[in-house]
Amino acid sequence: MIVVDAAVIAIGAFLIGSIPFGYLIGRFAYRTDLRKHGSGNIGAMNALRTLGTRGAVAVLLLDAGKGALAVLATASAVGGVPLPSLAAACAVLGHCFSPWLGWKGGKGVATALGAVFALCWPAGLVCVAAWLLGALLTRYSSVGSMLAIITAPFALYGFSRSPAEALFGILTAVLIVWRHHENIARLRTGTEGPITLFERKA
Repeated sequence: MIVVDAAVIAIGAFLIGSIPFGYLIGRFAYRTDLRKHGSGNIGAMNALRTLGTRGAVAVLLLDAGKGALAVLATASAVGGVPLPSLAAACAVLGHCFSPWLGWKGGKGVATALGAVFALCWPAGLVCVAAWLLGALLTRYSSVGSMLAIITAPFALYGFSRSPAEALFGILTAVLIVWRHHENIARLRTGTEGPITLFERKA
């Protein structure tokens, strides 16, 4: 039964994560396809630059909510079994490789952090602090995002002592840093765009 449960949870969490809120909010609330503007990413930072602050906040909260929902729904259904970590990983994969967008998607940071909060909220706070540290010191959201997600496995294991949660953190960190390869290239060449808060939609 645990194999069946794991398969159902993995598919369900992937489908939850695959909902492309950035695309949907841009398309239906702003008549804008985020994939055709800025970095082409459907995440909150490109939404900030393209849609403005309110659009970005909506994308951020909904994307984080996907990760949290996948974990919390699983924890409620199979409490005590380490399947919430599987659900967290599958939600992030769904966001990064959404079948509704031709198996393309965002970088997974908000969804991963939402999952981290649901798995262990103190670890989530540590990750947010890491994001703030990286972003404020450099003014680059990508640096903050990578620092936060690299911090995640250490924070998760430090607070929960759960190997499953730590493994989720490690695998997600590898995926998300890889998804930032273009940002890393721009950081090296000095062409990465800095954070500009409170932008308004043109």
